[in-house]
Amino acid sequence: MLKNNFKRNLIFIFIFILIFAFDRISKLYILNLAEINDTLNLFVTPFLNFYLIWNKGIAFGLFSFDQNFTYNLITFLIVLITIIILIVAVRSKDYKGYFFISIFSGSVGNLYDRFYYSAVPDFIDFHINDFHWFIFNVADVFITAGVLCLIIAEFIFNKTSKK
Repeated sequence: MLKNNFKRNLIFIFIFILIFAFDRISKLYILNLAEINDTLNLFVTPFLNFYLIWNKGIAFGLFSFDQNFTYNLITFLIVLITIIILIVAVRSKDYKGYFFISIFSGSVGNLYDRFYYSAVPDFIDFHINDFHWFIFNVADVFITAGVLCLIIAEFIFNKTSKK
């Protein structure tokens, strides 16, 4: 059992490093492009742009405030939630731990930016014609994917376990 937990934790660490590195590299690349051009508004495809904004709120720019107290309070809450997610990931005995580690990794990526830049650089602008979704980053993709996988798993496996 201890050997299985060790292997699983090594896999968690590997996943964390991959996601964190992918997030950091993508953000550094975009920030370098923005610095070279003084701004960033890059049209990649008819439905995808890279447009740099600085997010001081939480997911997708919600609860953005200019007040330091509010920003620090939100950051403190995010740190607490991130720690809880890590504990749940490590304690989980099934595949859901991988979904939690994905959420944890994305959260740490965004927390790093909150501490280093006092804001999170968001740059992926997905849109259909004139309808633009919230601008997000790679860490947000992994957080959202982890949450969606948890929701889907709950619907699928709770239905089968009740039957």
